[in-house]
Amino acid sequence: MGSESIIEEKKQGQALHTEQIKGNSKKLFIESYGCQMNMNDSEIVAAILAKEGFNTTQNLEDADLVLVNTCSIREKAEQTIRKRLQKYNAVKKINPTMKVGVLGCMAERLKEKFLEEEKIVDLVVGPDAYRDLPNLVEEVEAGRNAVNVILSKEETYGDVSPVRLNSNGVSAFVSITRGCDNMCTFCVVPFTRGRERSRDPQSILEEIRSMQEQNFKEITLLGQNVDSYLWYGGGLKKDFKNASEIAKATAVDYAQLLDMCATEFPKMRFRFATSNPQDMSLDVIHTMAKHKNICKYIHLPVQSGSNNMLKAMNRQHTREEYMKLVDNIFKIIPEMALSQDMIAGFCGETEQDHQDTLALMEYVKYDFGFMFAYSERPGTLAAKKMKDDVPADVKKRRLQEIINLQQEHALYRTQQHLGKIEEVLIEGVSKKSDKHYKGRNTQNTVIIFPKEHYKIGDFVNIKVEDCTSATLIGTAVGYSDNN
Repeated sequence: MGSESIIEEKKQGQALHTEQIKGNSKKLFIESYGCQMNMNDSEIVAAILAKEGFNTTQNLEDADLVLVNTCSIREKAEQTIRKRLQKYNAVKKINPTMKVGVLGCMAERLKEKFLEEEKIVDLVVGPDAYRDLPNLVEEVEAGRNAVNVILSKEETYGDVSPVRLNSNGVSAFVSITRGCDNMCTFCVVPFTRGRERSRDPQSILEEIRSMQEQNFKEITLLGQNVDSYLWYGGGLKKDFKNASEIAKATAVDYAQLLDMCATEFPKMRFRFATSNPQDMSLDVIHTMAKHKNICKYIHLPVQSGSNNMLKAMNRQHTREEYMKLVDNIFKIIPEMALSQDMIAGFCGETEQDHQDTLALMEYVKYDFGFMFAYSERPGTLAAKKMKDDVPADVKKRRLQEIINLQQEHALYRTQQHLGKIEEVLIEGVSKKSDKHYKGRNTQNTVIIFPKEHYKIGDFVNIKVEDCTSATLIGTAVGYSDNN
């Protein structure tokens, strides 16, 4: 991607690493692909294995145990994992005692089949089975293959303190829900991560407090669908209607949790991902408006601007309902930034359906976007009952038109920041210049500016002087009052 692209590349194949724990002699090499939830899950895995004598390493050749945390959202993601396993195989020929495990959504989808297809794999573990890793590692060290892909109705890992991997020391992820109940016909997530269950709010606050004590400045609350967060004492969200009256009266929903976090930690900045339009309450938007330390940015996937496609995708909202939600969001918080997920070429998509998508994009003018051509995922309702009938060249052309339009809108949005003074949290050094810092404003837009006397982790006010479609460029004018 060029520097002007607004498609945010997801972190791919990061060799995750942390500080060494004295006394631990075994070496763990762990890579994570896909979403932020996978990144956070890898931190949970590292914490569990640290108690079993493992330190992380960034050197694949030195590892006793190699784990790859996988994504199944698109076919390309799975192909990437297959190629990575070939690399592991080459190293294993040199280091035959090295064990290889596959974690995450791809492990859950393929299960024992992985052991048959990829002879190098010794260990297959689904997202809800990470607590069993010590037993499974013991099995493979004894020369036996090990598999645990059982989905749980209760597991949230709420009592596991994640090891922060490859951390910038400034921002961290905190998972608040797991699983998804929204059976979108194109999506494999409900089958790989199970039903929705929420985490005890007190354990969430305790983890954030721990992050504050370690001087982290920003927390991203994570879930497949954060808007569905609902704590009433434990259990699946679908069972809430059968809960006691006391449990219902004391239940905590997402707007309340967000308010609790922002109120208790006024010097920390909060973000969240991902939202679902059908579940988003305006109470959440009012809570965001109430607190300065809740960032004014929402990832609001729509997938298509066509009602025909939304119905085929089993999205529980219409085009009109989505547009009304967007109108209300901008009415309550005019400076809000929105980003989208968009699928080009879903089953049965006509040219008019595609034009409806472009028209919706013109209406919203998203700040960012994640855009992909449809790829059939085995096990989904679309794969079972719908024909993937849009030709590849048509998918490619429609996707490019979506990308081109998003680039125009992204530039339009960044230009709105010119001349303004905006608060930025310094996250690190610019990739292009060691004399410049990078950070993000409340709308999640990256800002580059000269270092001067500031340091990573500072909140500073930046005057925006120039921009591309993806980046703001400016100069620091002083510390913000959030330090």
